[in-house]
Amino acid sequence: MGSAIVIGVAADPALANRLKAQAYGLGFDLAGIARLGPAETAPAFRDWVAKGYAGEMAYLPRGAEKRSDTRSPFPGAVSALVVGLDYGGASPPGTVARYARGDDYHDIMWRKLDTLHEWVGHEVGRPVPGKSYVDTGPILERDLARRAGLGWFGKNTNLINPGSGSFFFIGSLLLGIELEPDTPFEADRCGTCTRCLDACPTDAFVEPRVLDAARCISYLTIEARGAIPVELRESIGGLLYGCDICQDVCPWNVRFSRQLDEGSALAPRDVIAEKDAAALAREILAMSQADFSAAFRKSPMKRARLRGLKRNAAVVLGNVGSAGDVAVLAAAMSDEDPLVRDHAAWALERIDSLTAPESWSTE
Repeated sequence: MGSAIVIGVAADPALANRLKAQAYGLGFDLAGIARLGPAETAPAFRDWVAKGYAGEMAYLPRGAEKRSDTRSPFPGAVSALVVGLDYGGASPPGTVARYARGDDYHDIMWRKLDTLHEWVGHEVGRPVPGKSYVDTGPILERDLARRAGLGWFGKNTNLINPGSGSFFFIGSLLLGIELEPDTPFEADRCGTCTRCLDACPTDAFVEPRVLDAARCISYLTIEARGAIPVELRESIGGLLYGCDICQDVCPWNVRFSRQLDEGSALAPRDVIAEKDAAALAREILAMSQADFSAAFRKSPMKRARLRGLKRNAAVVLGNVGSAGDVAVLAAAMSDEDPLVRDHAAWALERIDSLTAPESWSTE
């Protein structure tokens, strides 16, 4: 962040357009300008946390007050460039959510946003304080993105853009300089559609636009550190890491999702590419810590840690595996982590119940 603070100094009216053009030139797919201030969704966020819908994500309530006003990150913050980076919603669905199949998007977006920060300073001829965010700080970035004109909040809680759908990352560059803001997106274009709500395997939506994270497959396979509730394990099916179901069924994604550009850093890495759910689950259950570190270097999937992925892999094999996977799960029963052993035991029982000969029936 630059040392100088620029407050109340009007920038070149055309600077916002030039900054957005630079953002597109660096590969972002969406760009808009928002004026910072009180976050409109802060009361709803506080209510959501108070009702326990954040699950074990204790970092969310810790930053609740800072999230109430987007000017809080540093003195003099007045404007934000908000960007979207498409991650290939038209790619085939799979056992790993599309966003996590390649390199870590945080690093990719931070580099681009920091480059834009440097560009602003050169363009105005003086240091401009600023800070880049990619869902890692106390900023309600969906709020900023809507304010920057990038889309509306869908019933599945994702930001939906009318020309791109929702398969994109959101990033923000907060700046201590006045920029001409874009018109906020006011329309709700979901209409009467409830496909996302109806498709959720775990019934994680309390109501439209309200998600109980503790029931969401993405939360259960990524953020949750303990055991996956037994009553939700079957609903996870073959999803090893994350879930795209509520996005897959959205008509805006069906129509507007895009393929990844050739050679994109977000393309599936070798450990994931062209593997079905059972094959990847078997491979992960056999991994050592060194194997995991090598296979998932610079991957967002490291967030779940090896024990979390092994837990998920056991559940996946319990749902989509076969009698041939008994040996793999039996070996996992010797894992040093009781979390892995517990889920492997559940999977063995489930495979046994699903593959037992009909002659074993007690009807």
